[in-house]
Amino acid sequence: MAIPSNVPQWLCRDNSEGWGPLSPDRIDFTLCFEYSIFYALIALLSLVVFLIRIYHLRTACMPHRFGRTAWIYWPTQIFISLAALTMFALGVDAFLNERLLSIQVLASIAMASTLLCGLFLNKEEHKYKIRSSNSLFVFLVLSILASTFILHTLYDLHRTASFEFYFNAAFIAFILAGFTAEAWPRGSTQVQQRANDVQTYDKANLMSQLTFYFFQPIVSLAARQQMLIPSDITSQMPEEYKTASGYSQLSESWSKRVNAYLRSTLTNPAAKKPSLFATILIAYRRPLIPIVLIHIALPFMQYLSPVLLGLLLDYVEASSEENSKPLSYGVALAVAMFVTALILSLMNAFKMKTVLLVSNEIRAGLIAMIYRKALKLSPDARRVSSTGHITNHVAVDADLWEDAIPNLSAWISIPFDLAICLTLLYHLLGWSFTAGLLTFVALIPVQAWRATVFEGLEEDRMKATDERVRITSEVLASIKIVKLYGWEEAFKQRILKTKHKELDILYRSGIVEAAISLVFASSSILCSLVTFATYVTIGHGVLTPKTVFVSIALFDMLHEPIARLAEGTTDTISIVVATKRIQRFLLREDIDDTQVARTERSDSNQPAIEIKDAVFSWTSGNPAQEDDGDENDDDDESDENQPLLSQSDCNAESPGTLQEPVTPALRNINLSLMPRTLTAVVGRVGQGKSSLLNAIIGEMYKLEGTITVRDRIAYVPQQAWIFNATLRDNVLFGRTYDQERYRFVITACGLEPDLAILPGGDMTEIGERGINLSGGQKQRVSLARAAYQDADIYLLDDPLSAVDAHVDQHLWQNLIGPEGLLKNKTRLLVTHGINHLDNVDQIILLKEGQIAEVGKYEDLMVAKEAFYQLIKDYSHKNGAKRHRRSSHVPGDHHPSNNALGAPATDSEAGSVQDSDDNLTVEDSDAPEDDHKKSQSENAIFAKDEEEEGLIAEEIIKKGGVEWRLVKAYARAGNIKVVLAAAVTMVVIELCSIGTRLWLKHWTTKTSEELADSLALFLGVQTALTLSYALLFILFIYLIFCVIRIRASEVIHRRLLTTIVRLPMSFYDTTPLGRILNRFTTDLFSIDEHLPWKFLDLTFLSVNVASHLIIISVTLPAFLFAVPVILVIYYVIQWYFLWATRSLKRIYSVATSPVYQHLDETLNGVATIRAMNMQSQFITENANRVDYSLNAFIAFMYCNRWVEIRLQTLSALITLAVALVAVFGREYLDPSAVGLTLSYAIDLTVTMMWLVRDYSEWQSHLIAIERVQEYTDKKTEAPEFLGVDHLPSQWPAEGRIAFKNYSARYREGLDLVVKNLSFDVQPCEKVGIVGRTGAGKSSLTLSLFRIIEAANSQWAKACDNSGYHDKKLEQGYTLEEEHEDGGSIEIDGIDISTLGLTDLRRHLAIIPQDPTLFAGTVRENLDPFQEQPDTDLWEALERAHLKEYIRSLPGGLSYEVSQNGDNFSVGQRSLICLARALLRKSKILILDEATAAVDVETDELIQRTIREEFRDRTVLTIAHRIKTVMDSDKILVMEQGRVVEYASPRELLDRGDESLFYRLAHQAGEVAM
Repeated sequence: MAIPSNVPQWLCRDNSEGWGPLSPDRIDFTLCFEYSIFYALIALLSLVVFLIRIYHLRTACMPHRFGRTAWIYWPTQIFISLAALTMFALGVDAFLNERLLSIQVLASIAMASTLLCGLFLNKEEHKYKIRSSNSLFVFLVLSILASTFILHTLYDLHRTASFEFYFNAAFIAFILAGFTAEAWPRGSTQVQQRANDVQTYDKANLMSQLTFYFFQPIVSLAARQQMLIPSDITSQMPEEYKTASGYSQLSESWSKRVNAYLRSTLTNPAAKKPSLFATILIAYRRPLIPIVLIHIALPFMQYLSPVLLGLLLDYVEASSEENSKPLSYGVALAVAMFVTALILSLMNAFKMKTVLLVSNEIRAGLIAMIYRKALKLSPDARRVSSTGHITNHVAVDADLWEDAIPNLSAWISIPFDLAICLTLLYHLLGWSFTAGLLTFVALIPVQAWRATVFEGLEEDRMKATDERVRITSEVLASIKIVKLYGWEEAFKQRILKTKHKELDILYRSGIVEAAISLVFASSSILCSLVTFATYVTIGHGVLTPKTVFVSIALFDMLHEPIARLAEGTTDTISIVVATKRIQRFLLREDIDDTQVARTERSDSNQPAIEIKDAVFSWTSGNPAQEDDGDENDDDDESDENQPLLSQSDCNAESPGTLQEPVTPALRNINLSLMPRTLTAVVGRVGQGKSSLLNAIIGEMYKLEGTITVRDRIAYVPQQAWIFNATLRDNVLFGRTYDQERYRFVITACGLEPDLAILPGGDMTEIGERGINLSGGQKQRVSLARAAYQDADIYLLDDPLSAVDAHVDQHLWQNLIGPEGLLKNKTRLLVTHGINHLDNVDQIILLKEGQIAEVGKYEDLMVAKEAFYQLIKDYSHKNGAKRHRRSSHVPGDHHPSNNALGAPATDSEAGSVQDSDDNLTVEDSDAPEDDHKKSQSENAIFAKDEEEEGLIAEEIIKKGGVEWRLVKAYARAGNIKVVLAAAVTMVVIELCSIGTRLWLKHWTTKTSEELADSLALFLGVQTALTLSYALLFILFIYLIFCVIRIRASEVIHRRLLTTIVRLPMSFYDTTPLGRILNRFTTDLFSIDEHLPWKFLDLTFLSVNVASHLIIISVTLPAFLFAVPVILVIYYVIQWYFLWATRSLKRIYSVATSPVYQHLDETLNGVATIRAMNMQSQFITENANRVDYSLNAFIAFMYCNRWVEIRLQTLSALITLAVALVAVFGREYLDPSAVGLTLSYAIDLTVTMMWLVRDYSEWQSHLIAIERVQEYTDKKTEAPEFLGVDHLPSQWPAEGRIAFKNYSARYREGLDLVVKNLSFDVQPCEKVGIVGRTGAGKSSLTLSLFRIIEAANSQWAKACDNSGYHDKKLEQGYTLEEEHEDGGSIEIDGIDISTLGLTDLRRHLAIIPQDPTLFAGTVRENLDPFQEQPDTDLWEALERAHLKEYIRSLPGGLSYEVSQNGDNFSVGQRSLICLARALLRKSKILILDEATAAVDVETDELIQRTIREEFRDRTVLTIAHRIKTVMDSDKILVMEQGRVVEYASPRELLDRGDESLFYRLAHQAGEVAM
């Protein structure tokens, strides 16, 4: 070969071969070329990289100061030095042999110089980094490969006896030794062990990162323990991918575009909204660049396999020819196929790791943006963005970005895949390939149609899902109310109705999938049919093994981009739709922080709060924002085409739109509150008292006037907001713990007795929504939180309504009143009570949204207007109150000796735990011994912090996914249909094999034989192809339109039916977010992922089995390798499955806290904003998301770990088949070799996907497992028992008898009511009173069988705690364990013999927490739609609400917002009264029903009850003793027992001996 003219002769010492690159005499490179490229070029490039790296380390990095690992550092330095000396010696030897400056000399010097530079680089790497140097690692690997090639060439040239060979051999030995030392795992070194904050991935060397060997310890641990726990996978997530990083990167880019949009709307109201989708891609363009480059490179590597296959088939076919290539050539081709597959596996693993990390960084950023947006939504925006919608944005929309970048990035490689594949087909088939190309082009319009249809279906489906999740969330949040009313079935049907909408959309999408499968699933086989038919008919080509099987391999590879085109379109549409939904949410209106001027007080004479001529409304008057469930992105007149409110005057009418009518809630407000004053706000229900406080904290629209707030605000809402944390954390609310101040606050709020009985003191975990606290306890924790903030201004929204009279007095004297802890603060107190009004500095009377009167108590009484009339009509025992006021002894910040430091009430908003009804409260007049007080304080504040928390940790199951889950899904989807689908897949595969065998048969025919039998050839091929396509349509239809729909409906129905019928003890210990996770993430996995995985698994299982059979039959020698392959395969999947199942479970569990925290935040957003605690909650949200992401990344690493190993195994299979073909080419049929190799290449991918899909299938089966965890739980007693003896009008009399009745909240806990025995006569009115924790509300729950009689059949039957299974093993029982729980009889019938719905729907209750549901007023009154509208209006009239409801738009059809937020608490109470009136039961229970209404409305309600329920039995639990003073009897409870039961007069006549008398005296109803 001639030397290139641009290469000097003296550079190449072997002129016989020249520079090359290929040798004319050997199938190899020339030695000169190898020295030039493998030594000189690599060395020079590496030298440049080394110098850049050294500069970077010294200028951009900080020394880690952990020292260096001597046993790694010094061997590396020594061996690299020896390798450099060897290179110098090689260069000197070449120079001394009179070769002057030959390429050998230059290459040796370049290599030696680079090695010396490597010594300095290694020194710097050990100083600045704790892991192996990537630059040095790559250089050493390339040096080993280069020297190996050169040694091989020297061997071929017979120069093994020369110094050149010895020096190169020594060089490779030193480099190998240095590489071994440098690449040695460093996990056990002190340097890495000291670097605790560095993630596992960042500690691994390059090879470990590429092969994911660094994850091997976790995989091995999973197999050894047969499970993993969260602590096993800490520190998996790289720092740069955490939530804070994702949010800052994304929000900065989004804010720029939103601001530009807002500026453009000032001149062009129809300006185009910013695209969140485009913003994401632009914001993450830098990490996306390497992903793009890899996707461009991958197709070129992938299509090397069919090229090599073609060369190998040529080699096998030419074996009989004289000029056939040597055996080494065939071996080289086989090895090249193996190396290509290996490199592809590494590239794919690196690509998937990178894209998934970026995807999850984007997902974390989106969740952070959604969370922050939820914290600043305006009233209008919050009205249309329910908790369910926002949760769906996080749980579904943002979650789609988890796999978004892998799906989106596929679009980059698809054009390259198609171009390369079609080019190779052209070289094989000539212009006949255009037939296949035209077939493919003909599919494009179908793809466009599919995209359009799926976008619409996805949009509709998301709306239906939003609606279902919203209703489910609302029902579960108020499940106690639903159970008390017996409304489970009504709400269940409402939820199922929305689920049916989802299923209808899924069915339609399944039909589209089935129709489209004709195009996409069968595309490669259709293209091959058309192409081969054209090739043999028009092109008159001959079917050779190379032509057929290389073409088949190419068509199979062509199938992948076409399939990705189909799946990618669906995924892309889903991502785009979801992102648009998030975009619409992010563009919703922000709350306007400028409406309230917040300043610091510069002058002590300045008012703390000053409002001038202000008008406030709950709506802005701008066009209503669209509900998330009704969004239409194409509507140009939607709210999103208008400027955000915060950027424009809320009164301004936007161009081209109509302004909505505004009904101000507050008008003409002029108010001035001076520092350190106490102002009371009074007025009837719905007059604007709570609205005034909301206006001050900026939660309303200010339409006119000004409002100024000076100094910090603390806010106590009317309905206490408690989050899932310890009681102490609820009080501290993010502030530093100050023990002295904390004790003062706890004492002032009367929480000491509560802490004394809580299992962990103030470190007791409080359940979600304060589920294990009574109503009064929650309110006092809320007060303690505000008091601990040490703010300047306190806005208190009726905090005294939820507490008993004696606790009211305690809070007044020690916290709120003139001598309380807050006496030097500005206090604005909304109150319905009138007993403290003479002690306040100023009184504001609100009437119809305006300040009717304002002034001091004495002045207003003198004026004798509305306030005077209120006091005159509803104030009792004025003389007694005056006496108490004049004799009050001022105290310090501690409670006075005669103040009762008791918990507030045992009435619950949620379920009450054992701590509520077992309080031991000292008498208020008993002096407290200092020594005992000190001991009690230690008990309160120094409890064992390791007490078991209320909220149980979510279970992470151990072991494999049980086959019962597979059976459960198959039964849900119909086992017969599942088997039919599997059989269909087998027949489909037989058709596919048939097409290849038929082609193989015709490769042995000559062109003449083919021409003679062309009709037969094409007829059979067409029949097999059409059978394949039509059967595939049937297969898809069965899976997506039959199995998926039926399984989804059955599983959802079972879950919903079980959930609504679980006992309240389940909700006490299970966060709402955890339950919702089943209804969102898990059901989505069952609906979407499981059907696809079932399809893939069936297809791949049949595919792998058929491939192995075909290979073994065609190439019997392969059978010897099958056992080894199967053993390796089994070992890999055994390790993998243990790890991936545990990691999927951990990840599933880790997502629940994110949703739980979001739900808690949305419930308390007003408090969070008012007290400026957003940053704390944002941090907590980020921590929970990071915890979830860490689990996902570990799961992803596990998938990459198995991918590398399986693809390596698959590459070995290809190598084995290829080597058998090479060594057996003399006796093997080339067509058989082609068939076998085509299947072997296909098998390399198929086996990997089989294990991957099998693991993912099992991972998604965990969703079934998590659902079954709840469906397998024990439910309450049956709804209906079919009791024959129950009269149709039962209860006809209303007689109630408690007979030795005892009950507890959960099995294993102490009794909360004990041996109750009393009778209530028909139509009798009984008032139930007692101190907090006495058991009043527990008695109510017993009547409705929310709690069952202790040790009864039903108490044990619905126990999910496993208490009865454990107690014998543990050898202990409670003292009451063998006691009979007694019974409750109504009209002589034991209620335990009735069905729960039979019982509950025959009783009426007005609960303490008046709850409304989203829907119409009509649906809230009569969810079963059993009553005519005339009855509804009559009930509203009797509840004094008819005129108000009639004034609302739509009347009974007026839409109630979520939680009834568009009604005041008092109005909600009146609606609950109307419900009770409609029920017409002979028994009515009032559980603190009038706590949230003013005294005037209270009087109206009491009058209504006296008139409308005079012929019914009424049990009344009340804080206001006055409420029950006219009862026929008073039942007084203490410590769960009845201590008094007689008429009020009889009890009062007993004087101090009566507990009722003492309570009435504390309430001011009797005078001493």
